[in-house]
Amino acid sequence: MCLAVPGRILSVDGCDLLDRQGLVEFGGVCKEVCLGLVPGAKVGDYVIVHAGFAISQLDQDEAQQALADFDALMKLNAG
Repeated sequence: MCLAVPGRILSVDGCDLLDRQGLVEFGGVCKEVCLGLVPGAKVGDYVIVHAGFAISQLDQDEAQQALADFDALMKLNAG
């Protein structure tokens, strides 16, 4: 089973499409992510990340719902 996690882009580096990297925040944790597969992604956008690659963009409503779902699952698992 694979897990892809939504995160918000904080910064973007690199001009070459295939070399674009971004700092993405996941609930307080920040990671460098390859943005080459989402050429239109910019600072403030939400992306789905799997294995260090942003694989798609989400609108803010979709991202907030996904994050709320993850939070609910974490609470169920802890309880």
